[in-house]
Amino acid sequence: MSNWIFAAASVRGTSHVRAGTRLQDAKRCFEQTTPIGVPVFCSVVSDGAGSAKFGGEGASLVCRTFATGVQQFLKASDELPDEEVIWSWIDDARDRIANAARTRDLTPRDFAATLVFTLATLEEVVLCHIGDGAAVGREAQTGEWVTLSHPENGEYASTTYFITDEQGPRARFQRYDGEFDAVAAFSDGIEGLVIDSKTGSPHPGFFQPVMRPLEASQGHGRQTLLSKQLAQFLDSGRINERTDDDKTLVVACRR
Repeated sequence: MSNWIFAAASVRGTSHVRAGTRLQDAKRCFEQTTPIGVPVFCSVVSDGAGSAKFGGEGASLVCRTFATGVQQFLKASDELPDEEVIWSWIDDARDRIANAARTRDLTPRDFAATLVFTLATLEEVVLCHIGDGAAVGREAQTGEWVTLSHPENGEYASTTYFITDEQGPRARFQRYDGEFDAVAAFSDGIEGLVIDSKTGSPHPGFFQPVMRPLEASQGHGRQTLLSKQLAQFLDSGRINERTDDDKTLVVACRR
């Protein structure tokens, strides 16, 4: 069985550094093998709302809840979860946020956060997406990068949807059959740099160089050094000149 090799980084945006506020992005990524030995790559990226005082904590709760749900589910299942199972994780995340808000005399909106959730095997990719940020993949047969789940903005400029929305989260689900040999997920901090605003397509000129060190690595699983280098790249002047928001990027390819 082919395994996944991956790197991930989150860095504070320059606007947050100037304001002295914490990182509001969160992430979790790992590989887990099903009972029959199928390697599954999991990525969870969440971005706390800038208008939410505890959005970063909300993002961390979202990532922790989904990671726990995936780990427990794949211990007993050789299939990827369906929408009903994923909705149960959304409900769990909302409950945890509501409990955190209640104990501090706050509201769930104070912990508002988005969700970009990706599960990938050699033959299938499953996604759940709430709000902005995006997920992309590279088709194994053609080498073409495609957007697997697009950003979704709210009714007004610079707004989006959150897992904590009172009317219920606006969750979008995607399931792709077919081989993708690389996937990536990211928060909206780099969205404008890596997605063509007119076509909605990924910029191969961004993803191919980022993916190349992973493909050249002889390791397996999470690459600590490459993750540090990815963080340095996201915090470089060339990136910060174009965005002052927090930035999170998870990249993975099949070994």
